[in-house]
Amino acid sequence: MNDTQLTKLLKDDPQKGFEAVIRQYSAYVMKIAYTRLRDVCTREDIEETVSDVFLKFYYAGNERGFDIPSVKGLLSVIAQRHSTDVFRRMSKSEETLDFNELENIIADTNSADDEETLIEALKQLGETDCNIFIRKYYFGQKNKDIAKELGIPAGTLNSRISRGLEKLRKILEEGKL
Repeated sequence: MNDTQLTKLLKDDPQKGFEAVIRQYSAYVMKIAYTRLRDVCTREDIEETVSDVFLKFYYAGNERGFDIPSVKGLLSVIAQRHSTDVFRRMSKSEETLDFNELENIIADTNSADDEETLIEALKQLGETDCNIFIRKYYFGQKNKDIAKELGIPAGTLNSRISRGLEKLRKILEEGKL
């Protein structure tokens, strides 16, 4: 189906047209998002970005009554701009986690055996996440070096650290030891 046919379908039946656009261009939008975000995002984050792109496309097209010259062109622009925004947002948070944040988590436990409590909590995160935290917070390794040594993308590592800190905070607050 070409852009003219898609545009006509979008005007006649927006729901069917939107489904057709997704079917036809999902791989294209995924490629744009993946190319831009593979180093800073998890697969789930990239898929969410793709969904956001299609949602933005629908809203932009609907505002114009789907009177758009090129479906692929509009999708391309939205995908590139939104992926760039996500990249900037995720890149800002890449190196913002530091030892002080981990110390604050420990301090909030009000336990006399902070180190032992923390070690037990880290074990509950799983072997890989525990390894990441020890390398980052005890040995002071940079995220890029840890990711390279463990063979995972930097974005995945950053997400694991962020999510791991949340899990760790919950474990320590709820006393799930």
